[in-house]
Amino acid sequence: ASSDLSSGINAEYGALEDPSLERPKLPSENVLINELIREYLTYNNYHHTLSVLMQESRQPYQALDRDFLCSELHMKTPCQPEVPLLYGMVSHFTDQHSNNKKTGGSVEDSAEEDDREVTSLQPSVTIVHKT
Repeated sequence: ASSDLSSGINAEYGALEDPSLERPKLPSENVLINELIREYLTYNNYHHTLSVLMQESRQPYQALDRDFLCSELHMKTPCQPEVPLLYGMVSHFTDQHSNNKKTGGSVEDSAEEDDREVTSLQPSVTIVHKT
């Protein structure tokens, strides 16, 4: 069983390293998503996972400028640049969900009515959204 697992892993890594395999160009949406994931993996010290993501996705080695990333996602640059943007995004949507449970609305309903500009996530993540 362990030899099957080992050969499966070797086959996967071999496919990653095979230069003869043509991969399609990354769509811009994938570049943005991969960049959000890169930031999250780096923050949480998931270095092995990050190296596989970078190799498999062929994400450009140079990280995107965070201001550019925020601009593309229509977000204001957060006050705490050391915290991944994904944390603020999750906080924004979970806060909306919590508020909607209290008022009986849905996340979709509140997206149009929500005029909040700041979303916080404990311990100290603050993301400011463009309105």
